[in-house]
Amino acid sequence: MAEVKNTNPELLERIENTLEQLRPYLKADNGDVSLIDVTDEMVVRLKFLGACQSCSMSMMTLKAGIEDSIVKAVPEIKEVIAVE
Repeated sequence: MAEVKNTNPELLERIENTLEQLRPYLKADNGDVSLIDVTDEMVVRLKFLGACQSCSMSMMTLKAGIEDSIVKAVPEIKEVIAVE
């Protein structure tokens, strides 16, 4: 996991655990995602890796898959966004 700004280790662990459950699906398509940080406004910032960077479906994956899963597992999170 990359070093992130938010220092709440329990929150970060819950987010990372959720991402770990999703990674097999991303890796099956030669992609992945990295947690960049969690803002003070409780917005998770992720970076797409591998094939996910150029995939035309990445925004659907982000909102319908990743964001839904993270918000269900970590209700404090308000939004999940992708950064370059």
